[in-house]
Amino acid sequence: MYDVIIIGTGPAGLGAAFYLVENGIRSILMVDKSRLCTGGLRNDCKQNYTFPVGFPEDLWSREEADSLLEDVACHLEPRYEEHGNVEIFRKRAEKLGVKMLTVRQSHVGTDKSSALIRDLLAKLDSSGVEIRLSTEVSEVDWENSSVTIAGTGESLIFHNLIAAPGRAGYEWLQRIMDTMGVKYVDNVVDVGVRVEAREDNYPVVRDYYDPKFIFPDGVRTFCTNSGAAFVVQEKYQNYYSVNGHAMSREKKSTGLVNFAMLKTITLTDPVVSGHQFADALGQMAMRLSGGKPMMQRVGDFRMGKRSKASTFNDDLYDFAPTLKGATPGDISLAVPSKILRDIWRSMKMLDTIVPGILHPSSILYYPEIKTYANRPEFIDRHFRVKRNVFIAGDGAGTSRGITAAWASGIRAARGIVNG
Repeated sequence: MYDVIIIGTGPAGLGAAFYLVENGIRSILMVDKSRLCTGGLRNDCKQNYTFPVGFPEDLWSREEADSLLEDVACHLEPRYEEHGNVEIFRKRAEKLGVKMLTVRQSHVGTDKSSALIRDLLAKLDSSGVEIRLSTEVSEVDWENSSVTIAGTGESLIFHNLIAAPGRAGYEWLQRIMDTMGVKYVDNVVDVGVRVEAREDNYPVVRDYYDPKFIFPDGVRTFCTNSGAAFVVQEKYQNYYSVNGHAMSREKKSTGLVNFAMLKTITLTDPVVSGHQFADALGQMAMRLSGGKPMMQRVGDFRMGKRSKASTFNDDLYDFAPTLKGATPGDISLAVPSKILRDIWRSMKMLDTIVPGILHPSSILYYPEIKTYANRPEFIDRHFRVKRNVFIAGDGAGTSRGITAAWASGIRAARGIVNG
């Protein structure tokens, strides 16, 4: 019997666990199907400490977010990136009706993130928290306050449960909510491309590590990486999506930068599943590119022709793609025209704000798709869905990012501490 079982060792689970320990609750079990938590905390570990970045504004007030971000910072001990002279970019953006957010940021780096996670778990372990990695929960029986461990069939009893599986647990969370009879919506998805360019053609990153531009038509920049930066592919159930990483500043710079241009899509009847929509788009991209992500030089895109292997040469196109396994192609065949039109319009605005990003050598990778949330029907402000079950983190739509997920874990834990 445990006072609290926490499913997931990502930032939401960690935030909940630390808060519970600090408030005298010691009988805690954390389980995670991975050997080490996945997602943004393990990848390059970019942290944002400014509301509303990462905080859904229908669930959070500025005052509460700011207060909990102080607690997050106490545990993650961020070293904030310095901002240089970005006013010139802000003024250019304003003239075009584009918002440029100023955000307090910290960046750990893919090469150092695993050590950070292990250190956090070690602190919890020393406080008496039981941690089981490579352990998957197959069933949740909320009426009998138990979970079942996959493979062994072991049944564990809890007084309270916090489910924080993150975005990677998207399908698992849907299944668990279905079995508990929890209503939820799944109608929002972000679809876009990842841009890779020479840092010289996107110099704003020298003054602002992860610049946040918000364009009309629901498009925004997301997850900028520079320095020792590279593009990766991530496996989803039926397709590959792309993402960006960066090592710590101690690593040698590639001289490249990458970032996503994402458009938020809110679906309505009869297509209401963001996950199904994303899966359809991802599978279409795979069929057009031989089962791999697609890439296209901006120069080819502008001329309306596909990129070929010969396009990626050392003449005008003077840098090699860091995702070498991507297939040269024509992304206009794979991206729905309305989405691509809005993204391209935003990119032209960005090229006016930061001239050079649409250099012919810049690369567009596709798909980059974010299925952010199964938003449950919460019964109180602590993200409770049943009398003894709480769901928090990115997978539940209570956050979008490391720091906000940690804060949402605290809010769920407060519901337990306060009764």
